[in-house]
Amino acid sequence: WNIISSVGSLISLISVILLLFILWEALSVQRKSLGSLNMSSSIEWLQSLPPAEHSYNELPLLTA
Repeated sequence: WNIISSVGSLISLISVILLLFILWEALSVQRKSLGSLNMSSSIEWLQSLPPAEHSYNELPLLTA
């Protein structure tokens, strides 16, 4: 059981180190966002807020 416990501990340690590296890399490298934050064309912004309950009988079609 000692070997199984050691392997599990090693997997946990590697996972924490990888998580810390990903967080450090994400915060230190200021890359441009791939997606736009301005999503005014999505259906959520085309209706009144909050939307009425059961406001559609069928799904609305979006046209650009």
